[in-house]
Amino acid sequence: MAMNRGPSEGDDEVMSAINTTPLVDVMLVLLIIFLITIPAVTTSIKVSLPKQRVEVRETKPENIIISVDPSGRSYWFDAPLAGPDELLKRLKQTAQMQPQPEVQIRGDASARYDGVGRILYACQLAGIAKVTFITEPPASGG
Repeated sequence: MAMNRGPSEGDDEVMSAINTTPLVDVMLVLLIIFLITIPAVTTSIKVSLPKQRVEVRETKPENIIISVDPSGRSYWFDAPLAGPDELLKRLKQTAQMQPQPEVQIRGDASARYDGVGRILYACQLAGIAKVTFITEPPASGG
């Protein structure tokens, strides 16, 4: 930034005008950079992923265990369910109990998520407050 002096023939006045063109250029470049990077920052959601751990839980006899086999069929304890309507009917009856039992889902590792998703959706429709997943701990030593 230089100060521009007028004619030097006896005119001792100093012109103090600043050339703002480079400043505007820099500000426009910064604006463009911010406009490009802000959507990338707002769409990347920070999540805390679960860690593998062994949690000892007490299994209560009133808990409901719903299993999903590799083909996606659902079972109420050991009895196969006829369809989603039967599952929803049983879950609505379970939701009426006081205190409400916990629904535990046992999904086969090779089963598609579709079968487990239907159970979760039915639990939500029935008003089940507590749904958990039964898993196996990781193999020791690795």
